[in-house]
Amino acid sequence: MKLVCQALGVARSNVHVKHHRDKDWFDGRHAGSIDQASDAMLVDAIKAEITELPTYGYRRAGALVNRTRVIIGLRPVNHKRFYRVMRASQLLLPKAPKRRQNSRPHEGKVAVPESDLRWCSDGFEIACENGEVVTGTFTKDCCDREIIAWRAWPGRGLPGEPVREMLIEAIEQRFGSVDVQPVDLEFLSDNGGAYQAHETHAIARQLGIKPIHTPVCSPQSNGMAESFVNSFNRDYVGRMDRSSAEAVLAQLPDAFKHFNEVHPHSALGYKSPRLFRNERRRQAQKIDAN
Repeated sequence: MKLVCQALGVARSNVHVKHHRDKDWFDGRHAGSIDQASDAMLVDAIKAEITELPTYGYRRAGALVNRTRVIIGLRPVNHKRFYRVMRASQLLLPKAPKRRQNSRPHEGKVAVPESDLRWCSDGFEIACENGEVVTGTFTKDCCDREIIAWRAWPGRGLPGEPVREMLIEAIEQRFGSVDVQPVDLEFLSDNGGAYQAHETHAIARQLGIKPIHTPVCSPQSNGMAESFVNSFNRDYVGRMDRSSAEAVLAQLPDAFKHFNEVHPHSALGYKSPRLFRNERRRQAQKIDAN
């Protein structure tokens, strides 16, 4: 159909719709009523998924709905249909403003093809309504995007001790013990004092980690960690109870858990980090079995 439409110079989508409309007519069915009923059910499914996630666009909303559909034995829905029904129901997010072109574009690549080859980290602050501030840091895998370990505390400033504790926990989470040395694992961070401290470098070397800091005047080099901070603020912090530091700290574990287990990531085919890791693990087991 694609080649024929290209030769005739007509839109493939229009031919596809007309073909199915004519087929339904000859079969004695009314295509309009069927589409309207199924669209209404799809809108209800979308609303059920994004009621608590108002910052999710049509692709992430569609990914969540399709996960549920696959579980109950239904076929997944094309992302174009999600866009159409969400636009008709006024569920689409407003278009983001165009980003200003950077005078010094970053042409490097932070992502890696396999897990535990490179981790990245950054700090973040959450302002509370009573004037308090929650400061935190995290370790993120540059392949599967999982937040492996994190630390948060009330007050400003990023000391080195939480960063070092976080590295130890991250090694235990991925390798089972600090005695197991990873191979060629890089730890990418900015030039903050907590990351550049001699104690942090010493702990990293003991754990088999190679610290790497972003070049001066090139913050995009740690763009994956900075992108997570922006997404976390938009999708989670923005709808938290921020009345006090205590209230924020109580909500952070569920937020990080949701990001790891549910949040659809575009670079992972709109799978969550844990779902992506589990699929990779199953594929590796099949290869080993064969």
